[in-house]
Parts: sequence; structure tokens; C-alpha cells
Amino acid sequence: MREFFIYFFGQGQVQEFALFTPAHIAPIVWMIATILLTRRYADRIRDWKHEESLRYILGFALILSELCYYWRLVGVPELGPNPVENLPIGVCGWASIFCSFMVIGKTQSLFDISYFWLLSGSLFALLTPTPLTYTGPTRFRYYQFWAQHTLGYVAIFYMIFVHGMRPTLRSMVKSYLALVFLALIAYNVNLMIPGANYLYMARPEAAPSVLDILPPNFALRITVMAAVITLMYGLAYLPWYLKDRKEAL
Repeated sequence: MREFFIYFFGQGQVQEFALFTPAHIAPIVWMIATILLTRRYADRIRDWKHEESLRYILGFALILSELCYYWRLVGVPELGPNPVENLPIGVCGWASIFCSFMVIGKTQSLFDISYFWLLSGSLFALLTPTPLTYTGPTRFRYYQFWAQHTLGYVAIFYMIFVHGMRPTLRSMVKSYLALVFLALIAYNVNLMIPGANYLYMARPEAAPSVLDILPPNFALRITVMAAVITLMYGLAYLPWYLKDRKEAL
């Protein structure tokens, strides 16, 4: 039994996860199906007597998925928890925390930040989940990663379809400023801790990633990242802009 837990909570020495395989596609399909079902039955869910309990369960699952990342590191010393890689300075982690409190308290300000963070930043984690390179479907980290990265999207669209939340231009600015603040923290931590690469600002990752197209030069890298994120923010807001224009005609 001890050997099983060491294996399950640990990671391999060779690549166990590959992009665009069933192990990659299945969690994304589950996420999309859940969002579509939420949209279809939004009215029933809204009027359901246990709707509040459902939000609490979703919020608890989001927090638990984030905490489990650190519990695993503490419980498996062989993973070598260290400040180079494991400080809580990441868009995905904070988005999970924000989404948890958002669904529990129906908090618009947390929705504003999380909506753009997920659709503009965390989206790349779904496309190229590099942290899973050495942890396939037989490992705990695989399930923790997908729970953390898919439940946030479920929470966002739950609040859109069931509770009528939506982003605005003001919320886009608020979210962008929050991202800049997090980026400044990551930049300074990367300077202070040799080898740190928070928010992937310092260098490309060793594993294949969509961020490999970014230039290695720091100034160009940050400029391109800022331009791409700004574009993604605009695309995330575009459906709402078009909706407002159509209603105004």
C-alpha cells in the first residue's frame, strides 16, 4: 500500500503525458459538456431549492483543488518543494481561489477579475498543460491539475447562465490592472530567486508549450506577452460588445 501511495502522489522520470491525446482531450470535453448542460438547465438550477448548496460544493471543490497541490508537495518530500517553483504566484491558482469565493458569495468584483484571467491566461494551460509532462492519468497530480483548471470555467459560466453575471469595460480594466500587479510580483520574485520563472516571464519552459514561440530576449518577451494578453482580453469581451451593439440597434 505504501508503494502505491508513493507512486500515485509522486511523478515519473520519463514523459507520461502527451498533448492532444485522449488524456488531454477528455477533461476538456467534460468541461465543455458541463458548461453546455448548465446553460440548458439554467432556469431549473436557479429555482432549485438546493442551488445555494450546489454553489457551496463547487466553491469547496475549487479551494480543495488548489490546496491539494501544496498538500501533495508537503506530503511527498521527494518532489522537492521549493520557492523556485512552488510559491503561490500564478494566474490559475489565484483564479481558482477567486472563483471559489465568487460562487459562494455571488461576488461581481471577483467575477470581473476571474472571467478575463481564465479566458485570456489560463486558456493556455488547457491547450498546453506542461506541468503534466511527468504525471499521466495514473497519478494524483493529473486529476488535481484538471480539477483546478476546469472547475474555474464551470464556475464562471455557471454565474453567467444561472445568475446573469457579465463582464463590462470597467471590469476588463480592473482585471487587467490586477494581472499587472501579479506580474510585478512575479517579476521581482524571478529576480530575487535564481531559476524562478513565475508567469513564464523569465524564459521558455523545458517542456513543449505554446509559450515556446515567445522570444528569449526579456524585453521582447514581455512586450509580446503584453500584446497577446491584451488581444485575448479584447476577444474575451468581444461577444458582450457585439451583444450590446445589437441590443442598442
